[in-house]
Amino acid sequence: MNEPKATDAPLNEDQEIEPTKNEEPAEEAQPAEQQEDDISAAISIDQLQAEIERLTEELAHAKDQSLRAAAEMENIRRRSSNEQTNIRKFAIEGFASELLAVKDSLDLAEQVELSVDNKDVIDKMHEGLTLTLKQLDRVFEKFSIQVIAPEKGDKLDPQLHQAMTVQQTDEVDNNCVLTTIQKGYQLHDRLLRPAMVVIARKPEQKNPQSEQENA
Repeated sequence: MNEPKATDAPLNEDQEIEPTKNEEPAEEAQPAEQQEDDISAAISIDQLQAEIERLTEELAHAKDQSLRAAAEMENIRRRSSNEQTNIRKFAIEGFASELLAVKDSLDLAEQVELSVDNKDVIDKMHEGLTLTLKQLDRVFEKFSIQVIAPEKGDKLDPQLHQAMTVQQTDEVDNNCVLTTIQKGYQLHDRLLRPAMVVIARKPEQKNPQSEQENA
């Protein structure tokens, strides 16, 4: 029988067993693949944040462009509506201008003084003329054709009146209407023809001393 070797001697219970080199615990280290994954994840987050910022800016820009386009469309709609309104209001401007001469002639005919030899005929003619003028006035009113007939003493309005001549007088103030030569007319707020008027100017005050010197 082989004798037992010294190394095979039984160990004491209190004796510590020293671990072999292969059994020493190794320090835990992250594998290279894990580090690369962490770096890639960090890069991906930065890219996502940058993409979110870019998309946010694009969204804000698109919203601004949308608001501008909506405002422009509203302006176009309003301009179109105003143009259509003006077309409807002033579509008869040429026709209305032609009627003015007819109205002038009727006004003059009404003012003519005729002899009383054929009073019945004159009365009937005057009655028909007056009726025609009333009908024409109703037509003017229906189509918003307004007469411009300044009264004596009214202030001259260059937008509505045309001064044909100046007359010295004390009856009214300077630059006020003295006489209306011809009525004016406007269609809605558009002038068809200004009223032709005579305006007043105060007479120049003579210096009594100068008159004595001249005498």
